[in-house]
Amino acid sequence: MPKELLKGNIAIAEAAVRAGMQAYFGYPITPQTELLEYLSARMPELGRTFLQAESEIAAIHMVYGAACTGVRAMTSTSSPGYSLMQEGLSYIAASDLPCVVVNMMRGGPGLGNIQPSQGDYFQMTRSAGHGDYHPIVLAPASVQEAIDFTLLAFTLAEQYRHLVILAADGQVGQMMEPAELPPLLPVAEERPVWALTGARGRGKNIISSLHLRAEEEEIANQRIQARLLTICANEQRSTEYATDDAELLVIGFGTAGRIAYSAVEAARAKGLKVGLLRPQTLYPFPEDRLSRLARQMRSCLVVEMNAGQMIEDVRLAVAGRIPVRFYGRMGGMVPMPDDVLTAIEEAYALHAAVV
Repeated sequence: MPKELLKGNIAIAEAAVRAGMQAYFGYPITPQTELLEYLSARMPELGRTFLQAESEIAAIHMVYGAACTGVRAMTSTSSPGYSLMQEGLSYIAASDLPCVVVNMMRGGPGLGNIQPSQGDYFQMTRSAGHGDYHPIVLAPASVQEAIDFTLLAFTLAEQYRHLVILAADGQVGQMMEPAELPPLLPVAEERPVWALTGARGRGKNIISSLHLRAEEEEIANQRIQARLLTICANEQRSTEYATDDAELLVIGFGTAGRIAYSAVEAARAKGLKVGLLRPQTLYPFPEDRLSRLARQMRSCLVVEMNAGQMIEDVRLAVAGRIPVRFYGRMGGMVPMPDDVLTAIEEAYALHAAVV
């Protein structure tokens, strides 16, 4: 299909529609409100469900209910709203339900501001509600990736019966770029065998996150952990640039990774042997690829739009083989390529000085 000039929020919304999303529940919060606004017209015209809930708490529990019936369900929000959804996210995870959540990150903590940030990394990859689980977390860096990852999110959610988060900073939601949308897929007519569709003519399906006996709760947790092992083995995703001869590896995701790409190009033009790894999955983190790359590098530089959160996963992956340095901006400040280039030159000078 031909490319169109699309805003990130609108592209994600239409991609979800074309992926066969049957139900959307949400609450407005900047910088993702255009997504909800677009779907408020688009979903009803297709005869699908759209509902603006009274709060983010209500929205995620509506998604929980819809997911129990086996339909493709989604919500979208931004950082403070995502915080409010934590309990519902944990219920969804414990109930082995597929659903998709878009988090368009903004400055924090607290109400913060409406500028782009990456301060939700811990909240999405570590907590996302109480208990021992992780959602799958996809991190686009462009409008085209936002479209592609939206389709992938629904596919992975159903493949693993698991919660999938599309983690984009506000820059991705607000920028406009040429991108190609997929064809409109038909809505699935058949429901999964586990779905709650009424028990007429079959046995009961029971979906619950409550297990009062410790032995039963442990079995439920073991089932989730086994699934996570499979996800970690099969779904680590990343892209890289100029890593074949690199001595310094720059690592960044989303907008920070995209800006770092320009800085790495500039460093290469100056004769510095610098490469880039951009994680596309934050969970599972692409630790296998990073571990291999660390064997050929002399050091690495993590670039983030926060105080340093992904850096912990980087340190775990490189396992002390090389020094890990950091450059970050906070509070909605977006680094410029020249800022990252300066940080690259400083990190390169440090490793070059080591005999």
